[in-house]
Amino acid sequence: MFEEFRKEIEFGSSKLVLETGKIARQADGAVLATYGGTTVLCTAVGARQPKAGVDFFPLTVNYQEKTFAAGKIPGGFFKR
Repeated sequence: MFEEFRKEIEFGSSKLVLETGKIARQADGAVLATYGGTTVLCTAVGARQPKAGVDFFPLTVNYQEKTFAAGKIPGGFFKR
């Protein structure tokens, strides 16, 4: 089984909670960070073998803001 880890830190006026091992287990690394009412999931995935001829480590950032988290759920279609 996976080992779950949770660390709580007082940071400023709120509590910072870092959790790993609970969700996104198929990723090579995943951390769920919660600060106040904001939660961010950070994941990292790498290839098992390096690509030939690449002498750097390419990184990509994908940002997705979920509107339903703020209570903005659109209907079935958008009216003009």
